Amino acid sequence: MTRASVVGADMTTFGVHERTLTELFATAALGAYDDAGVGPDDIDALYFGNAMGGQTENDTHLAPAVASQIGLAGIPCQRFEDACATSSNAFKNAVEAVEAGVHDTVLVGGVERCTPETGLGTGEMTRIFASASDRYYEQPTGLTFPGVFALLTKRHMHEYGTTEEQLAHVAVKNHANGTRNPNAHFGKEISVEDVLDSPVVADPFRLMDCCPFSDGASAVVVTSDDNADSFDEPVDVGGVGHATDIVPLSAKPVIQATQAARDAASQAYDQAGTSADGMDFAEVHDCFTGAEVMASEAIGFFEDGEGGPAAAEGRTAIDGDRPINPSGGLKAKGHPIGATGTGQIVELTEHLRNNAGERQIDGAERAVAHNLGGDAATTVVSVMEVRE
Repeated sequence: MTRASVVGADMTTFGVHERTLTELFATAALGAYDDAGVGPDDIDALYFGNAMGGQTENDTHLAPAVASQIGLAGIPCQRFEDACATSSNAFKNAVEAVEAGVHDTVLVGGVERCTPETGLGTGEMTRIFASASDRYYEQPTGLTFPGVFALLTKRHMHEYGTTEEQLAHVAVKNHANGTRNPNAHFGKEISVEDVLDSPVVADPFRLMDCCPFSDGASAVVVTSDDNADSFDEPVDVGGVGHATDIVPLSAKPVIQATQAARDAASQAYDQAGTSADGMDFAEVHDCFTGAEVMASEAIGFFEDGEGGPAAAEGRTAIDGDRPINPSGGLKAKGHPIGATGTGQIVELTEHLRNNAGERQIDGAERAVAHNLGGDAATTVVSVMEVRE
C-alpha cells in the first residue's frame, strides 16, 4: 500500500561549507522544487529538521527563517529535533500528514553545519554531540559518541566474535562507494591496513572507523498517492516505522541489539507488505563501522552475528547480494546531522529512478533507509519502492 510519494529530491554536497544554514537549506530545497517541477505556491507546509543550530551557531526558530528564503513564508512551518534522526522524523510526520489529508504536498528536509566553519573545533563539537547522551548517567563520566558505539560494538564482538578486520572492511567498502558519489564528503579509496593503522579513538574504533563532522542540506517533496501520477518519476513510500529504546545505555537489556531499529523495521516492512528479503539495498546509519554491522542485522539483512563476516566477504558491496550504503554512508558521504535522514531518502529516490550513476544498484525496485538518533534510542526506518 502506498502511503505517500516522493516527487522531488535534492541535496547539497556533504562536506565543508562557508554558506549559512538558511543558504544551504535553500540550495537543497530549490533543487527539490526543480526536480519535482513545482514552485512555492504548490507547497502546503514545511517539515524541517535541524538538531543543533542553537548550540553551534546561536541560530534557532529556523523553520520560518528558512521558509522565508524559499518563498514559503505564511504557510505552516515546523522544526523537528531528534538527534541524528532529526530529518527522518520530519519525513515520517510529512508522510503521515499527507496520508491523513492534512496537506496535499509538503517540503521536508534538514540542514546542519558541524565543521570548524562554525567557529567550533572538534573538541567543542564533540561535547555538543554528546548532549544527546544521558544527561545524568553518561555525560558526567565524559562519555562521547565514539565511546557509546564502542560499548555497543565491543559487546557485539564479545557475543559473536566480530573482529576489527571485519569492521575495517565496512570502512573500505563505504569509502569505495563514496568515490562514485559526487555529493560525498570523502572521495578517496582506503585499505584495511589504512584503517587498522589509524589512531585509536575509542577501542575498538580507530580514526577511520568513524564518520566525519559535515555540513550540508537535503530536501524532498512529498505528495499524496492521488497526486503522484501528475508528476514525473514519483517514488512511493510503502512504510515508515518509528520506535524508541530505553535511555541510558546501562538500562538496555541487550545493548548490541539496537532494539528500536528492529521494532521500526518490523513496522515499516509490515506497512509495505514486504520483508527484508524484498529489499534490493539499504542505506543505514553507519556513524561508526560497528553501527553498520549492527544495523545490517537489525533490519533483517543478516542473522545476528553474521553482519561482520558479510562485510568482510563483500556481500554488502554494490555488486554483492545485499548492498548496503551505495552512497558511501555516513562514513564517506558525510554526516550533517539534521540533513542525514532525508539525505538517505534522496539516495533511495535516485536509485529507484535508475538515476544514481556509477553507484546505481541494477534493477532496484525496493529499498530501505535506517536512521538512528542518540545512543540508538530512536530509529526511523523507511521503505520505498518503484511506482507500479
